[in-house]
Amino acid sequence: MPVHAMDENSRLHQVQAMLESGALQRSGVLLNALTAAEIAHLLESLPLTEREILWGLVGDQDGEVLVHLSDEVSADLIKKMDTAELLAAADGLDLDDLADLIQTLPATLTTQLLDSLDSQRRKRLESVLSYPEDTAGGLMDVDTVTVRPEVSLDSVLRFLRTLGERVPENTDALIVVNREDHYLGMLPLSRLVAGKTSDIVAEVMRLDFKPINVNLSDNEVASRFEHHDLVSAPVVDDDGKLVGRITVDDVVDVIREEGEHQFMGQAGLSEDEDMFAPVMISARRRALWLGVNLVTAFLASWVIGNFQGTIEQIVALAVLMPIVAGMGGVAGTQTMTLAIRGIALGQLSSANMRWLVIKEFGVGMVNSLIWAVIIAIIAGIWFHDINIAWLIGVAMTINLLSAAVGGAVIPLLLDRFGIDPALAGGVFLTTVTDIIGFLAFLGLATHFLL
Repeated sequence: MPVHAMDENSRLHQVQAMLESGALQRSGVLLNALTAAEIAHLLESLPLTEREILWGLVGDQDGEVLVHLSDEVSADLIKKMDTAELLAAADGLDLDDLADLIQTLPATLTTQLLDSLDSQRRKRLESVLSYPEDTAGGLMDVDTVTVRPEVSLDSVLRFLRTLGERVPENTDALIVVNREDHYLGMLPLSRLVAGKTSDIVAEVMRLDFKPINVNLSDNEVASRFEHHDLVSAPVVDDDGKLVGRITVDDVVDVIREEGEHQFMGQAGLSEDEDMFAPVMISARRRALWLGVNLVTAFLASWVIGNFQGTIEQIVALAVLMPIVAGMGGVAGTQTMTLAIRGIALGQLSSANMRWLVIKEFGVGMVNSLIWAVIIAIIAGIWFHDINIAWLIGVAMTINLLSAAVGGAVIPLLLDRFGIDPALAGGVFLTTVTDIIGFLAFLGLATHFLL
């Protein structure tokens, strides 16, 4: 079976078998049949020793491969490259890819790489690097095809023929600008080929295509592409002057990275963390998060310790406590995940937060009543005690309602204070649900059963 037709798992097994048997030449042939993105995926899937061997077999695609790797894996491989290899890898990269690569390099290598570029390419690269990475300016490519509004379609077609393969990828429209490079509109290729050659650009161009401001956040850019089904979009500065364009392949990377960030952040991990990083490096990174979690666990334990006498007299409470806390944690996580997604997509803010809180409170009320009754019945049958039954039912209701409110409010509060809710929200929510759950359950037991 051709290697490009294999699924990723089969390809990984074949590469590992080749490396273990010492068939390096066959491994190199296999790599040459893959795209840069596929090679990057293979490298990230291999342990460090095998990864280093395979990296040595990557040929002319090494620059493209570095761009597709996660920051941590890319930085590790760059350390093993000498300056000449790195400069050769960077040669030929598109400016937006080169900008991504250069931001992972040490300062000394960055200077050498910039010095190796011709003045025009360096100036264009520095213009991209002058914008924050998470903005439209950081995403854009300065390679654009522009036309004037007064020229004929015949002239545009002849211009495109002269460009040939130098036309940038994902070019679905040409950007119309005036002599001062101020954005005027878009000329879709469909209108270009369908129009009369004698028509002028101003007669057939689109005037309703809104450009993207260079300072717009990458998440807002992704939202614009999603809502309008864009393939590419022009980027302008505050004066309306064209500075570049963004293409859909860059936006796909933004969406993927945001999804990975939210998923990994719930465990206190970085989306760029290398799965096969050295043990001590991974342990050091996770130690801080475990320490924070330990502090919150001590808070919950302190609450329980205040009711030690109650637990000693009614042992059933110790058996049922994890149920109350666990149900609250799950319910809160469901709401918090929804809220974090809303913040990331720009759908949730202080303007509509109260409506989400009201809705989630209603959901919590319905679920708490259902599960409170079920758990109360189970606890009553289990311990043959009606007091234990209604007690856990009431505590469950209180905790599920507080979890619903906390799951909606905590992410927005963290975001307002500049704290990433995907990273820190879980710890705060767990603390809230554990403490309220234990306080409600043990407090009610102390008041009514003793």
